Order: sequence, then C-alpha cells, then structure tokens
Amino acid sequence: MGGNASIKGLDLPTGDLEKGAKGDAVKQLQTALVKLGHMTQAEMNTGPGTFGPKTEAALKEFQAANGVPNTGYYGPLTRAAFKKLGADVGGTSGTGGTGGSSGPGPVTGPSNEPGTKGGVSLAQLRKIMPNLSQAKAEQYLPHLNKAMAEAGINTPKRQAAFLAQLAHESGEFRYMEEIASGAAYEGRKDLGNTQPGDGVRFKGRGPIQITGRSNYRAAGKALGIDLENNPKRASDPDVGFRTAAWYWNSRNLNKYADSGDFKELTRRINGGYNGLADRQKYYQRALDVLT
Repeated sequence: MGGNASIKGLDLPTGDLEKGAKGDAVKQLQTALVKLGHMTQAEMNTGPGTFGPKTEAALKEFQAANGVPNTGYYGPLTRAAFKKLGADVGGTSGTGGTGGSSGPGPVTGPSNEPGTKGGVSLAQLRKIMPNLSQAKAEQYLPHLNKAMAEAGINTPKRQAAFLAQLAHESGEFRYMEEIASGAAYEGRKDLGNTQPGDGVRFKGRGPIQITGRSNYRAAGKALGIDLENNPKRASDPDVGFRTAAWYWNSRNLNKYADSGDFKELTRRINGGYNGLADRQKYYQRALDVLT
C-alpha cells in the first residue's frame, strides 16, 4: 500500500494520461507514485516514461486510497487528488502524450471547466448523459473533445446535435461495439462487405457505430489509421470518437445542426427516423446545458 512520503511541490502534468502514453509527463506521474509508495523505484525503472501495466496498477491503488474512481486513468479528479497532497499540477510544460518523448496530451486546453472554448466540460457531459459514470466520462472526455475540435463541431448547436446522436447510438457511451454479431451484414455489397466474414469483421463500432468495410476503409484513410486491417481499433475511444466525427463531416452534418434541422440530420445518420423521440430528448437536454 501507499506510503506517507511528501510530494509537496512535485511537478505533475496538466494533460490527461492513460495506458500507452509515453514521455516526460508519464515520468512525472511515476515519480509521484514512487514517492507515495504505490510503485517501487525498480518498477519505474523497467519503463521510465512509459505508461504500462505497472503504472496503471499503481495509479489505481493511489486512486482507491484517495477516494477517486480507480480507473487507472490520469484525469481531472486524479489531478485534484495529487494537488491536495501538495503536488504542483502544471508546474512545468510537460503534458500527457500518447506517443513520442513529450508534447501535448490527448486534448489541448482545459476540458473540465464549464464553458471552456473548444469542448464540453465533465459536468456538462454528465448532465447531458446522466447514466454515464464519472469514471467513463473522465476517460472519454479528452477523446470526445479532441474529435469535436478536429471536425469543427465547435458551437453549442453542433455539439448538442452531435452528442445527442452519439448518446442514442451508443447508449450514453455504454456500447462502443455493436452487441449483435454483425452476421446480418454478411454479403452487404452496399456496405463494401464483399469477402467472407466481412459482416462480423466490420460490425458497428465506435459511438456512432460505423459499419461495413467501405466505411472502415474510408474512415481509416481520412484519419491515417489502417482500420481495414485493424477494425477493432474503431471501438477504442482514441479512434472511435474520431471515426464518429469523420462520419459526421463526411455527410456535412454541421450544416443541418447549424440550421436546427435535427430531423433531417437524424435521417442522414439513420437512413430513417428510428429512435427520433429519444434522440430529440438528448438534443433538447444538450441545448439546455450548452446554451
């Protein structure tokens, strides 16, 4: 269990971090975990600056000991817990990154303050999706905000429409992969499923449930990720939210969000009006929260 060593004045990164991240920001986090006794120096030495299973386990232990959901994700609540112990959060320019030796985190700019530019806050997201857990919201928020910024979903009207559709399609981010096997899509040439097993291979994934080989190929090409050969990556939050934003822009949906034509926007996502009342409920709630 954790020790009682002081971390007063110790620098910690302002950006979010998760398993797979690398760089100086991870090293700062590991140093704090070592000082607090949740990780040994020997464990840190096996991968200094690499957020691997040992770092994740140590962070979960710290979170459990400090009343934070033990998700193993370094986000706003975890930073606040370190700050309470005297750490200097943001004392250096090091922020979280998912690759390279340093650089910006998964999302630039603040993401946990109401009304922040370029994204929604943790509190806003949970008001729009009340069944979304604090831990999941904290994990997904940086990826959601990054994807919206990338796709120009940057006004309350656009964000409300986008979040409403995602909330309905994914059950408030509960399902990042379609529950059904995908066998029903087998042989669907309109989806690009031309090879045996394509139905299951390219089932709905991500918060907007992109489906079919053609969509996976197009999304992957646009995002610079080989989704055709790695389809399961589409259910990972760092990719899934980007595929949802890609799908949104590929159908020019900001235009319908801007004009407030939510019904037509739904038709262009769904091909019809399935679940329209549920989608509209989320839309109205999101507008109330964001405007």
